[in-house]
Amino acid sequence: MKIWPIFKKEMRLYFTSPVAWVIIAVFLFLAGLMFYAAVGYYTRASMQAQMNPMGGGLNVNDGILRPLFSNFFIILLLMMPLVTMRLFAEEQRSGTLELLLTYPVRDGAVLLGKFFAAVTLYTVMIALTLLYPVMLWYFAPIEWGMVLTGYMGLLMLGMTYIAVGVFASSLTENQIVAALVSFGVLLTFWLVGWLSDLADPMVARLLQHLSLPEHNDSFAKGVFETKDVIFYVNFTLVALFLALRSLEARRWKG
Repeated sequence: MKIWPIFKKEMRLYFTSPVAWVIIAVFLFLAGLMFYAAVGYYTRASMQAQMNPMGGGLNVNDGILRPLFSNFFIILLLMMPLVTMRLFAEEQRSGTLELLLTYPVRDGAVLLGKFFAAVTLYTVMIALTLLYPVMLWYFAPIEWGMVLTGYMGLLMLGMTYIAVGVFASSLTENQIVAALVSFGVLLTFWLVGWLSDLADPMVARLLQHLSLPEHNDSFAKGVFETKDVIFYVNFTLVALFLALRSLEARRWKG
């Protein structure tokens, strides 16, 4: 499978245009605001705990990093559709997708090349936030095992978001529509966790299982759960499978 040429092409398109730089800048700005807010809240809580002899002990991991990892879900919900919206939609609008599909390149190679390019960009984005735990480590001890688990959760969560975005982009030639479809699907799988409180016990368990942030909670706590890994992997594979079927349908129509 000729994935590498597609991957290189997409990475070049990302970084030779303002798209990647603007997305990274906005992501880091929002992540920085959340980090600043978490540090401020932790500082106030620490001062109150010192004045209360009966108060429980606080630590940096639970007070800052765990809420930060959980809140990243909101930023990614907004940013990932912007990363993926052009992957196939722009090719369809310009007419280059039909030309690409006539080359001796499998649809799966095209799909995976674009998917891995978006994952690489996302990995660069979250890798830059490693500055936050390093800064905290200078002032207080850090449980690096929890940090590693938290970033593993963010990586798998991001891959799931990207797979949904790739599928949405394969459905339309309009980038805005692709971003809105991706955002709508991801938001739906966020809200189902809230709806579980209103449903019957059996339905509630199903809705909680389908909730994307529900499976990230364990990673944010520093707990590696196999069931959460399997959920994210399966969700990603299903989304990519649907995108592949969409490409194959377009090839037959062409």
